[in-house]
Amino acid sequence: METVEIAVIGAGIVGLAIAHRLASAGREVLLIDRAEPGSGASYGNAGTIADYAVQPVGTPDVLRNLPGLLLDRNSPLAIRKAALPTLAPWLLRFARQSLPGAAKANAQALAALLADAAPRWRALATDAGAGELLQDRGCLYWYQTDAEYRAAAADMAFRRSLGVAVELLPARDLAALEPGLPVTGGGAAFFPGALFLSDPGKVVALVFDRTRELGAGFLKGEVTGLRVETDSVQLSGNGLAVTARHAIIATGAHGRGLARKAGDRVPLDTERGYHLEWDMGTPRLTRPVCPTSRGFYLCPMAGRLRAAGTVELGGLTAPPSPHRLQRLEEGARSIFPDLPAPARTWMGFRPSIPDSRPVIGASAAGAAVIHAYGHGHIGLTLAPVTAEMVEAVVDGRAHPLLPLTDPRRF
Repeated sequence: METVEIAVIGAGIVGLAIAHRLASAGREVLLIDRAEPGSGASYGNAGTIADYAVQPVGTPDVLRNLPGLLLDRNSPLAIRKAALPTLAPWLLRFARQSLPGAAKANAQALAALLADAAPRWRALATDAGAGELLQDRGCLYWYQTDAEYRAAAADMAFRRSLGVAVELLPARDLAALEPGLPVTGGGAAFFPGALFLSDPGKVVALVFDRTRELGAGFLKGEVTGLRVETDSVQLSGNGLAVTARHAIIATGAHGRGLARKAGDRVPLDTERGYHLEWDMGTPRLTRPVCPTSRGFYLCPMAGRLRAAGTVELGGLTAPPSPHRLQRLEEGARSIFPDLPAPARTWMGFRPSIPDSRPVIGASAAGAAVIHAYGHGHIGLTLAPVTAEMVEAVVDGRAHPLLPLTDPRRF
């Protein structure tokens, strides 16, 4: 039996940022994960600190097109038909959160959460010795036709109203900014405040190393049991037994079962994300670019080009979809036709909540168990912000953002 003040369950970037912050404050911290730190979605993402990502997944436009989107195998938002019966309750909640009033409230909440993401990431990267891997060139939404570019104006005006810095670039300016893109019309939205991790896996490894230097421990194992007692939380698993004063659930897409053991029923489900990579000495872009009609990012990672993204609702157990990987490759080749065969492929799991807000805060059992998951597409972005919020819960302090992510809102 191991005894510790704070057990952080999950060593992805959210769990690591939490452990880093608490260990920096002199707390006794133990990280627990069944896999190597940062080997899941924290490794396979688009590397973008997306302070502009204020639009929830569910919006009135998505709601209007939802049946076609979900049943179209080629849609950027798709569903595995075999998972539909299990997903039905989640989809009903998602549909309600896509109504105009709810979608606007969710966007406002996301804007508040994202407002200081970039400076917090600069501080974390600097302390972890990862500053050279943090690029400050912004990010692009690429509209490949004139009609798409004109239609984007309303969305960008809404984002500006929520405090997002964005510039609309006509085709000639986009071509000058990214000469590697085959620009023939349309234009782009340029988000100058976005940061980019040129090697997310390496950054996460450096954060882990720094967290260990600060005194945090690491235990490899899977927590399957969680029991709240009068003055402690008992964690158990195969060959694992830990007693903690606080247990923080930072297990991403795997958090629902532990949340129930803490007394909370959270509508958490799983988006399956994909990426492909092509090795190349000099990537063809200088910043992340999202061709919006295709719903993925082209990311100039260190020594390779990564195509990452799309949304597939499909649970935790099914194997990767060859069709989704094929569509991702076709999308990349529509832009760069001379790409060779991909050097590698990847599939991972994003935790998805119907209102696109993460679940951060004390559980029904009080601050003995703290939720910190459900970030969807912005877990990397919000990791340092989440760490600050969790520290407030541990310290028994109020935090202005916690009401926006309250686990009891469901």
